[in-house]
Amino acid sequence: MKWSQISEIGLVRAGNEDSMCACPEIGLFAVADGMGGHRAGEIASSTALSLLKEQLKNSSVEQEDVATNLLCIMDEANQRIYQLSCENEQFRGMGTTVTAGIILGNELIIAHVGDSRAYLIRSDDILQITNDHSLVGEMLRCGGLTEEQAINHPQKNVLTRAMGTAPNIRIDLYRKDIQVGDKILFCTDGLTNHLRPQEIKEIILTQSDPGKCLRELMKIALDRGGLDNITMVLVEI
Repeated sequence: MKWSQISEIGLVRAGNEDSMCACPEIGLFAVADGMGGHRAGEIASSTALSLLKEQLKNSSVEQEDVATNLLCIMDEANQRIYQLSCENEQFRGMGTTVTAGIILGNELIIAHVGDSRAYLIRSDDILQITNDHSLVGEMLRCGGLTEEQAINHPQKNVLTRAMGTAPNIRIDLYRKDIQVGDKILFCTDGLTNHLRPQEIKEIILTQSDPGKCLRELMKIALDRGGLDNITMVLVEI
């Protein structure tokens, strides 16, 4: 397995509220995009991923139901962020997206909330594994918008679901069979606001080194405005 990760503040935001995690020893790879007041988004995203890493490192993946365990930890992270939000006025209303994957043998298990994404690149195809929990994402799925209309929609960053914004939330779970040569990209919307899936696929397929690939993707996103924090984790099986 080869992997690389990268995160940049972008060209507009005052701080980086994204977080990322790459723990190949337990097969965990994740990104999170925080939101809130001063530093609150950063705290929300880092709290979620720190808890995931800590709890999964202390569990025995060979003996437990990994999917159930992952969902339980995500629930705990949601409650912890919500509690912090309720107890501290400066953190009121904070939340975060989380897209977290565990690679176990020939299976990828993903827990997901928000509009960060996980893509599977195989052969000459790119598949968006996760569904965006956003107003525009919901409109796309029900046929209320076309892909072209969604790209520049004024409400494309309005989330319909995020961790820490309520005491209980619904977490999506995805399970995918994976094979040698597959590449899995976890990214926040700072990337996908500037690059379409086909562009992402072409760069990933033409660059064999994960680190160079992420730097090229980052350069393009920044050249096109870098309007948000940009965070990516790329894994090659």
